[in-house]
Amino acid sequence: MGGLADPRIGVALGGGSARGLMHVSYIEAMDELGLKPATIAGTSIGSLIGAGWASGMSGQELRQHSFEMLGTMRLIMGRLWTTQVRGLRGIFTNGIPIQLDAARIVDSFLPAGFPEDFRELKLPLYVVATDYQSWHQVVFSTGPMRPAIAGSIAIPSFFKPVPFAHHLLVDGGVTNPLPLDQAAADTDILVGIDVNGDPSEQLTKSDPKMFDVWFGSAQIMMHALIAHTMAAYPPDVYVRPHVHKFGAMEFWRVREIIEHADKEKDNFKRQLTRKLDDFIANQQKNSAAVLPIALRPSRK
Repeated sequence: MGGLADPRIGVALGGGSARGLMHVSYIEAMDELGLKPATIAGTSIGSLIGAGWASGMSGQELRQHSFEMLGTMRLIMGRLWTTQVRGLRGIFTNGIPIQLDAARIVDSFLPAGFPEDFRELKLPLYVVATDYQSWHQVVFSTGPMRPAIAGSIAIPSFFKPVPFAHHLLVDGGVTNPLPLDQAAADTDILVGIDVNGDPSEQLTKSDPKMFDVWFGSAQIMMHALIAHTMAAYPPDVYVRPHVHKFGAMEFWRVREIIEHADKEKDNFKRQLTRKLDDFIANQQKNSAAVLPIALRPSRK
């Protein structure tokens, strides 16, 4: 840039269960623009995918890994089975577990050789979870990473709360479903990727099922929290893909989910490119304003 500083980009990856797989497409879009974030902040599945990104995985690698881990119901159930129940003896001793163990899920689905500690990451990462006992968000950016991610993804009722670092952790989306506040610090361009969904998507459902009501109610809560966070930390680039086609736990539809988000990649890249152009133009303007008169270009 001829002496001009590159913009520091902060990216907030929101929570949304299986719908959060759409994050992969936007990460690919940034790769295609040749951009790396200065800061990544993630909640729930956003923390899991953000950790892969921060470890050095490209969007394409994240896509391929997601396909390999989640490509069919049989793959998912096989991993859940071996993760939760260790053989027939475990069934008779402990019964079929109703609540999943988030720490074991994280270990099972992360790639082999994945970093254990935040300091091993190539990019700064902030993982947002919720302290069930104090009702406050907890943010992790140092120390052991896997238990922090486990706490961040621990959706109440589906996962057992995660005891870690003197906290009892549940899903970060309970307090901060789109962590713009954590991604905003010392950044020039703030990007928010909101996979919570649109309230208008529920209007056509006149007889929702029990799980739809549970998750839909959570979406209403998270929508209000996101609106509050956006008022305090307005993003420069904000995307909210349409997610109503996909159930919250339909991870086996990974290919459809990511390919659905692919349709929005060009629009996202246009938004981000405009902000980059504005940043460069402002830098050039400010640089010219401080040049000594003798060094300013002649208008002859």
